[in-house]
Amino acid sequence: MTAITDAVVLVTGANGGLGTEFVRQALARGAAKVYATARTPRSWDDERVVPLALDVTDQASVDASVQAAGDTTIVVNNAGIGGAAPLVETSVEDVEHVFATNVFGALRVAKSFAPTLGGNGGGALVDVHSVLSWLAIAGGYSASKAAFWSITNSLRLELAPQGTQVVGAHLGYTDTGMTADLDVDKADPADIVSAIWDAVEAGEHEVLADEVSRNVRSGLGAPLHALYPALAQG
Repeated sequence: MTAITDAVVLVTGANGGLGTEFVRQALARGAAKVYATARTPRSWDDERVVPLALDVTDQASVDASVQAAGDTTIVVNNAGIGGAAPLVETSVEDVEHVFATNVFGALRVAKSFAPTLGGNGGGALVDVHSVLSWLAIAGGYSASKAAFWSITNSLRLELAPQGTQVVGAHLGYTDTGMTADLDVDKADPADIVSAIWDAVEAGEHEVLADEVSRNVRSGLGAPLHALYPALAQG
């Protein structure tokens, strides 16, 4: 388990709906400092928040953030982009663009900050996935989240010897800018982030932050047509 009280937290994609909640709730739970990172960081009204420029697709930018935030004890790998769905109607270049942020950007952050976390006592790495890690209904985006989930599973084993808790967080549609144009039921970002922070503090390795992710996770052992009813037609 990893305490948030007195922790130094770094959040990628901190300007977005989930990112803002990660920052706000970390402070509410007693974090000593939060590095709020984004390509173009914004100002915050709490002196414990340190805005920090970070482009997860640029190794030099990630290296600079590691140097600036060497006291970090918890990293939240939250930055992500949408797009690239469906695959047959999307260029390979667009799929690569999504993977550059959602997969390789997240891996770049994890690899670069792993020595920092280990040197500061272990801490935690929180990787924000999606229910679409398990449900291939969003083309390249789903594929990117599935790849990120697999990477997290490997990192969990590789970082265990240095005492780093690696938490994979799964969630369904959540009311953020990324889903603004979707006419679907959406979870409150505050509820999602609260569930994730609870899991970190409880020492969990995975958190299913809403009913949708719990339902899909429980059905992974069923025949494919249970997840994809269209396959049972005809």
